Amino acid sequence: MTGTLVNCAGIVAGSIIGVALKKGIPQRISEAALKTEGLGVFLIGLSGVLTAMIKAEPQTGRLMANGSLLLLISLVLGCICGEALKIDDRLNAFGRSLEARFGAEGFARGFVSASIIFGVGAMAVIGALEEGLSGNANTLYTKSMLDFTTALILASALGIGVLFSFVPILLLQGSVTVLARFIAPYITDPLLDSFCMVGYALVMVTGINFIADTRLKPANLMPAMIIPVLWQAFCGA
Repeated sequence: MTGTLVNCAGIVAGSIIGVALKKGIPQRISEAALKTEGLGVFLIGLSGVLTAMIKAEPQTGRLMANGSLLLLISLVLGCICGEALKIDDRLNAFGRSLEARFGAEGFARGFVSASIIFGVGAMAVIGALEEGLSGNANTLYTKSMLDFTTALILASALGIGVLFSFVPILLLQGSVTVLARFIAPYITDPLLDSFCMVGYALVMVTGINFIADTRLKPANLMPAMIIPVLWQAFCGA
């Protein structure tokens, strides 16, 4: 689990530096930077969705889009489950309790946004699998540098909540690494593409929330990431 531990350390270090920088940045500049960062996050999410959906036919080279229906079903069912479980409300209530106790303003928003951004990409799954199967953690080391930079930028705008996103990343990537030999045969290319497609759609939602004051709740959409796994299990595609 060395790669995951390094990745978590990168998130923590970047967040600490970002929180330190936040104190010296005027509110006007911080808000403008957050909206600009939102645009970047949205484009990263869009790129990830398109990469997972659009493939070239081996024989003709013609581009084909797949997974649109699965994406729609995943988001709708995920939203219904999230709303029923009140995930966003519970996270915000937890965040408000921490804010009241420690003065951690915007904890829930930073925690949820960072957890989605750091946890849904192919590098998280593939890197953890590689380390579990062969001990090669190079992919996770590369991800660590990227997450360090992203955590620094996010924390400078959203605060200390970004730091605690290392917890779900530790649980997710650590579990994949430990169980790699058991789950690797089931993580097919179509499943990984579907998982990343839905995950990057959540990244797009996070970016939209940064750009505009919307009522979209990415936390309530997180159950959507389970749907591709269930789809693979029951439909085999």
